[in-house]
Amino acid sequence: MIRRRHLLTLSTLLLLTGATASVGAADDPEVVVGSKSFTESVILGEMLVQLAEDVGGAARHRRQLGGTRVLWSALLEGEIDAYPEYTGTLLRETLAEVGLADAAELERYLSSLSISMTPPLGFNNTYAIGVKAELADRMELRRISDLRDHPDLILGFGNEFMERSDGWPGLRDRYRLPQQNVRGLDHDLAYRGLESGALHVTDLYSTDAEIAYYGLRALEDDLAFFPRYDAVVLYRTDLAHRLPRIVSSFSRLAGIIDEKSMSRMNARVKIHGVQEERVANEFLVQTLEIRERAEPISETGRLWQHTKEHLVLVGVSLSAAILLAVPLGIVAARQQRLGQIILGIAGVLQTIPSLALFVFMIPVLGIGGPPAIVALFLYSLLPIVRNTHAGLRDIPPSIIDSARALGLPPGGRLRIVELPMAARSIFAGVKTSAVINVGTATLGALIGAGGYGQPILTGIRLDDMGLILQGAVPAALLALVVQGLFDLVEWRLLPRGLRAADIPRT
Repeated sequence: MIRRRHLLTLSTLLLLTGATASVGAADDPEVVVGSKSFTESVILGEMLVQLAEDVGGAARHRRQLGGTRVLWSALLEGEIDAYPEYTGTLLRETLAEVGLADAAELERYLSSLSISMTPPLGFNNTYAIGVKAELADRMELRRISDLRDHPDLILGFGNEFMERSDGWPGLRDRYRLPQQNVRGLDHDLAYRGLESGALHVTDLYSTDAEIAYYGLRALEDDLAFFPRYDAVVLYRTDLAHRLPRIVSSFSRLAGIIDEKSMSRMNARVKIHGVQEERVANEFLVQTLEIRERAEPISETGRLWQHTKEHLVLVGVSLSAAILLAVPLGIVAARQQRLGQIILGIAGVLQTIPSLALFVFMIPVLGIGGPPAIVALFLYSLLPIVRNTHAGLRDIPPSIIDSARALGLPPGGRLRIVELPMAARSIFAGVKTSAVINVGTATLGALIGAGGYGQPILTGIRLDDMGLILQGAVPAALLALVVQGLFDLVEWRLLPRGLRAADIPRT
C-alpha cells in the first residue's frame, strides 16, 4: 500500500542526493569571474582566473552567463567580482542614459557605483557590419551607406545587437536603412547563415576569427556610428581591499593584447578547437611569464562535474515539486472551486517560456543554481498536480461510499483507499515532470547553473557537434534513468493488485 511517508522518503532521498552533490570543498575567499556568451569573453575570463591563481588566490569562472545586462547586474549585486567589458558598450548601452562623454567621465561614474576599471587591455573590438566578399563585389558594397540601395537584402543580427542602442535601432536610424527582413539570432549562428546564403548581412566583432574563415568583408562605417570598444576589466572596488594582490594581477593585462593577438586566440578556439583555458594560459606564459598550467580537466572529469551539477538542479527542484504538488492535487480534488484556481495557476506557469522564466528569477535570486532550481520547481508542478487531481476524481463513487460505510474517516479514506487507487496516475505525473525537468535543466547553463547545458552552449558557440552531444546524450540517458527509477519505485510501492503487470488484459 502506498503511503504518504513513501513519497516523503523518496523526495527526501532525491533532495539529499542533490544537496550532497552541491557541497563544495573550498572555504577560502575566492574571486568570482564572469564572462559573456562569446568566445573572446570566455578567453579573457580564463585569463583573469589564471592571473588570480598565479598570485595564490582562489578563483572561479562563471562562463557564458549571457549578455551585457546579466553580467552588469551580477557585478552590481556582488554575485561576480569581475568580468571583461568594452568601453563602447558601457558608454553607448549600459550607461547610455547617463550621457557620459568619454572614458574619464566613465571611470568617475563607475567609481560612484563602487565599480573600478582597469586601463585598456590593448585592443579595440568594435562592431562592424559584414557581408560575404563575393556579395560585396557583386553588389558594389563598400560602405554601410551602400546598403540603402538594396532594400531586399536579408539582415540577421545577434540577439543583443537587435536591442542595443548602439546596435540595429541606432544603426538603422543613422544610416536610414530601408530593410524590413531583419531577424535576431545567436551571434555565432549568424555566420553560418551567411555561409549558407540564408542571410546577407550581419554584425561582426572586429576580432572575430570567422571574418577571415568565412571570407567576409567589413563595410566602412562611413558615418562613424560605432565608437571605440576598448577592452577593459570591470571589478568591484571592494575587491581591491579584500584581495589586493588579485586586482594588481588583473592590471598586468593592461596594454599587452593587440587586435591581431586577440584574433589569433579567438581563431585557435573557434577554428582549431583548442580549449579556452589552454589558449589563455599559453598567451600569459609567453607575455607575462606566469607558470604553465596543468592540463585542463579530462573529458571524464568534465562529464562527472556536469552530472553532479545537473543532479543538483533536478534532485532539489523535483523533490520540492513532489512535496508540494501532491498535497495541492489532493486539495484540488476535494474542493472543486479552489481546485480550478490551483490548476489554473499551475497551467499558467507551464505556459511561460522556459528561458523567460529562468531570466525572471535573476532579479530575485541572482545567477547560478537558486534561480534555475526555482524555475524548474515551478515547471514541475503542473503534471503532478493535474495527475493527482485526475487520479482522485476518477475513483468510482461506489468505492468511496463503501469506505464511508466501513466507518473510515476522511483521513483514513485518503490514506487507505484513495491514494492507493490514484497512485498510478500520481506516478505518471511524477515521471512526466521528471523527464521534462531533466531536459529543461539544460537551460540552467544560460544563467550560470552549469549542468549538461554547459557543453551544449559551448558546442553551439564553437559549432562543435561533439560538444553538443556531450551534453545532449547524457541528458537523454539521465531522463531514461530517472524514468526507470520511478518505474521501479512505482512497482515496489503499489499494492500488488494495482500493479500494471497484475491487471488482467481484455
